[in-house]
Amino acid sequence: MARAFVFPGQGSQAVGMGAELAAAFPVARHTFEEVDEALGQRLSRVMAEGPESDLMLTENAQPALMAVSLAVVRVIEKEGGIALARAGRFVAGHSLGEYSALCAAGALALADTARLLKRRGRAMQEAVPVGMGAMAAILGIELDAARAIAEEAAEREVCDPANDNAPGQVVLSGHATAIDRAIAIAKERGKRSIKLPVSAPFHCKLMAPAAEVMEEALSATAIAPPALPLIANVTAAATSDPAVIRRLLVEQVTAMVRWRESVLAMKAGDVDTLVELGAGKVLSGLARRIDPDVTGVPVGTPSELESFLKTL
Repeated sequence: MARAFVFPGQGSQAVGMGAELAAAFPVARHTFEEVDEALGQRLSRVMAEGPESDLMLTENAQPALMAVSLAVVRVIEKEGGIALARAGRFVAGHSLGEYSALCAAGALALADTARLLKRRGRAMQEAVPVGMGAMAAILGIELDAARAIAEEAAEREVCDPANDNAPGQVVLSGHATAIDRAIAIAKERGKRSIKLPVSAPFHCKLMAPAAEVMEEALSATAIAPPALPLIANVTAAATSDPAVIRRLLVEQVTAMVRWRESVLAMKAGDVDTLVELGAGKVLSGLARRIDPDVTGVPVGTPSELESFLKTL
């Protein structure tokens, strides 16, 4: 069996993220400085010190999470003396984490990735006026049942499955009024829902203006074949074709993140360990819920890095 490297999405950010890495490893500190330079802002200071309101802004959270993930990658490669391509079978990332995965695999340059995510975050925020959209996690439900609730709740508005995260956890996204209806329908059917503290309704048809922005941005960005195949959010299948990757990154803005299927695809490719590189432990927590034979290993702090490097 083998390992795959996975990269977290939005929601894993927290003030102080990356601070221990920067203090312990010069290569991590240099990674944050490179991102700061690419963006023309002191994002590393916002990451380390806040305020939280600034870090939570989508246009800051997305490149910040990528920066921590890539700092971890560079520490592994420098301290462990091993390239990711020799240590795993696939890369994958949840939503914005797909950009981190592609950067880690050498398909995107770090500066380009930072600028793309800054633009993506801003475009997603601007696509829908504040308060018009919402997202909610429906618990204890499978995708087909969640899709039926979404269709019933839509009533000529948008209500789409946005994330198929794990068995029993599907996130819906769309107009706030439609999401409220979906929550009510789910309650009638004995299912609990959690409205998510997000600033925009990601991964639904309302994000079409942001997809147009990203199509333009990606058309002007060099993409190389990744050193490891990418399990893409949109297809839950492996690809190493830059043209396909470019198209899927555009589609990803409005399409559902097929994370549950992506993990199963990696399992079918003989992967039994998902190494989560970056902030938080969300994907590690989902791994075993998706398949009890798949282990999630979070690697985002100096102590976690030290333990992981001993396994290489």
